[in-house]
Amino acid sequence: MKAQILRTLTIALLALPLSAWALEAPPSAQDPEIEARMLRLSEELRCVVCQNETLAGSRAELAEDLRQEIRDQMKTGKSDPEVIEYLTARYGDFVLYRPPLKPLTWLLWFGPLLFIALAGAAWYATLRRRRRAEAPAVAEDKLREAARLLEAENGGKDKP
Repeated sequence: MKAQILRTLTIALLALPLSAWALEAPPSAQDPEIEARMLRLSEELRCVVCQNETLAGSRAELAEDLRQEIRDQMKTGKSDPEVIEYLTARYGDFVLYRPPLKPLTWLLWFGPLLFIALAGAAWYATLRRRRRAEAPAVAEDKLREAARLLEAENGGKDKP
């Protein structure tokens, strides 16, 4: 039974088209120059559905529509910056893997450095506080009582 299931699964996997395993969008061979520009540009853009994939690597329907939109924009003669401007006007800076440096994205750009600086300051303050901390003074009568209890527990075995 297991062998039959394994055989069926193997046949099903082999029957899948190879394009299903491709990492990038299948090229539209109508115009190789536009296709090369589209692939280069879509590597710099984020899929708004998948969020952690490039537009070129995404298999989402919207990603395919956006790649087609990029092709159409390029066919009308728009330059790469114009296409990027069109997409950011429509989807915001989120569509860019490298968002521009502006007040709205300062936290994005400098947030990691700020976090590291705050963590370093907290670590330094903790170490400094530990160094300055003194051992609490123990009253002499408490020390004698502890020594007496230890001696009683050991039965005087510690004395030579």
